[in-house]
Amino acid sequence: MAGPRGGRPSRRSARAGGGGCCWALPTALLCAYGFFCSVRPSEPFLTPYLLGPHKNLSETQVFNEIYPVWTYSYLALLFPVFLATDYLRYKPVVLLQGLSLIITWFMLLYAQGLRALQFLEFFYGMGTATDIAYYSYIYSVVDVNLYQKVTSYCRSATLVGYTVGSVSGQVLVSVAGWSIFSLNVISLTSISIAFGTAWFLPMPQKSLFFHHVSGQQLSWEMKVMDCKNGSAVQDHTDVQRAPGWEDETKVPLNGEGCSAEKQEQKVDIVKVLKDLWWDFLQCYSSKNMLCWSVWWALSTCGYFQVINYAQGLWEMVLPSHSMEIYNGAVEAVSTLLGAVAVFVVGHIKTSWAMWGEVALALFSFLIAAAVYIMDTVRNIWVCYASYVVFRIIYMLLITTATFQIATNLSVERYALVFGVNTFIALALQTLLTLIVVDASGLGLDIFTQFLIYAFYFAAISLVFLGSGIYSIMRAYRRQEQMQSRSSERQ
Repeated sequence: MAGPRGGRPSRRSARAGGGGCCWALPTALLCAYGFFCSVRPSEPFLTPYLLGPHKNLSETQVFNEIYPVWTYSYLALLFPVFLATDYLRYKPVVLLQGLSLIITWFMLLYAQGLRALQFLEFFYGMGTATDIAYYSYIYSVVDVNLYQKVTSYCRSATLVGYTVGSVSGQVLVSVAGWSIFSLNVISLTSISIAFGTAWFLPMPQKSLFFHHVSGQQLSWEMKVMDCKNGSAVQDHTDVQRAPGWEDETKVPLNGEGCSAEKQEQKVDIVKVLKDLWWDFLQCYSSKNMLCWSVWWALSTCGYFQVINYAQGLWEMVLPSHSMEIYNGAVEAVSTLLGAVAVFVVGHIKTSWAMWGEVALALFSFLIAAAVYIMDTVRNIWVCYASYVVFRIIYMLLITTATFQIATNLSVERYALVFGVNTFIALALQTLLTLIVVDASGLGLDIFTQFLIYAFYFAAISLVFLGSGIYSIMRAYRRQEQMQSRSSERQ
């Protein structure tokens, strides 16, 4: 949408449209980082590991005192990381993510006790919050016409890495008889390789908000597939922005230059915050976009809760010490089938403006039914199947929501809206965790928790069903009024 900004246009043109080495190297390095960072074969077996002899924790400690810390830290870090990613120009935050995950898995191997594992969850929350740096880095160093290609590469790398990790973990546990401790060693090794790879990423010199920002600069965040939450997004042709790759400039050595630079940064920070607030007000003035954003926030809150505690539910239905478990296989299957659903929904043509809310109500009800069956039918295979259905439907709907929101946004506001939606989802999840899960709240058992999550999605379904019926009636009434007016004129 916007062309290159002023300053050294010949250099930028050479970078943007030049040979393959200008984009291939950072893309390959970032894909390698994303792949190795996602190969974590122990992750589907985290709950059995914590409840097993290695950590010897109780169910109450794991579900009600340790896991909630991830939610709180993710929420607390999301907005600072959002700004720091742009201010520090992506690469330092990518390195921070790798370091956070290394600390997480190192502590998972050797840390003992409740407090230590709560601290572990904080670092895991930091690793999750810094995901945005991975998905936004590449757009600062490649040309606009390469966005679709590099986006598919980076997302495929994380998807393949997550699938390889889940499948290898299942095979090593079921066939080779490896312990979950050994899977954690593999996970730590893979993440360490990713961290080492990230050091070789070129350092971008431009970013959207803080470094030579122009009003024509386009959004710094593209659509994201998060292996943690299972959301998958496809590219929109309008979501593009100019790259921010320039030669590295020298930092002034005298104090006056540094002072002037700091003063300029302070002014930029104030301006950025004002612009963000103004864009926030403008974005959510659209009824259609507000509707899809509300569903995004509400459903993502429930989705996070279900995937965070699904392993706990499976462990209660069928303890891992009494029979072989297939958590890794289930995660791999649900991820791959969800990716297929995402691909299919991209080719479905329907009037989402008319039927979107009703569709959200219907599919939200199916999600509620899947969670309810997972909770009440105490059979592990039924739980696995319901979980797969749950993830497929959510990934399908979150992709549709992404399309609909993107079409109602100028690209400059893309990152803001999705950041705000995620923040609201985490705020709601924090509230739900405090009331339902946390030991300082009700501290309910895992089965009661999932019953509440089922009713939560059912409530979402009822809200959107009512809103959808009202919108359809208004649309038909408006159409009848237009027809009657045209007939009167004739």
